Amino acid sequence: MVVRLHRCARPLLLLLMLGALQACALFQARDPLNISVIGIEPLPGQELEMRMAVKMRVQNPNENAIDYNGIALNLEVNGQPLAAGVSDQQGHIGRYDEAVITVPVSITAFSFLRQAYGLGKLDSLQGMPYRLRGKLAGGPLGTVRFTDEGKLDLPKNGSLIW
Repeated sequence: MVVRLHRCARPLLLLLMLGALQACALFQARDPLNISVIGIEPLPGQELEMRMAVKMRVQNPNENAIDYNGIALNLEVNGQPLAAGVSDQQGHIGRYDEAVITVPVSITAFSFLRQAYGLGKLDSLQGMPYRLRGKLAGGPLGTVRFTDEGKLDLPKNGSLIW
C-alpha cells in the first residue's frame, strides 16, 4: 500500500523534521559552571535574622553564552542548612567568560543556633565543610544548576564578622 501525500504536506513534513533536528541541538551536553565563593560581607539584618552578601565568581566553560534572569542559593555548613537567598538580577555570561555575582542571603536565628549548638562554639567554624547549591534561572530550558564545595577559610582570628 503506497501512501500519497498531498502536495502541501511534503514541505510541511520536511519543515517539521528540520524543526525536530534543531530542537535536539538545544539539548547539547554542557560542562558544569565553575563557581567559587570569593567573599562574604555583612548586610543590615532585621530582628532575629542575619544578612550577608555572598560574592561568587561564575566561569562559563561552554561554547554557548548564558543569559540569566534570577538566582537562588542555599548554603550548608557541616551538613546543616545555614543560609538561603534569592535575587531577581539579570545578566549575561559569555562563552568562555566569567562574571562576579553578588546575592544577599539570610540566616535565621534558628539556623544560627543550630550551628552554634552543633559545634559547641562559633569560632570552630574554621575549616568546616560547606556546600553552596544554586541555580541561574534562564527560562524553561535555560536554567543552569551549580554546586560549590570546600572548607570555610575564616580570618586568622577565627571569628565571624556578623
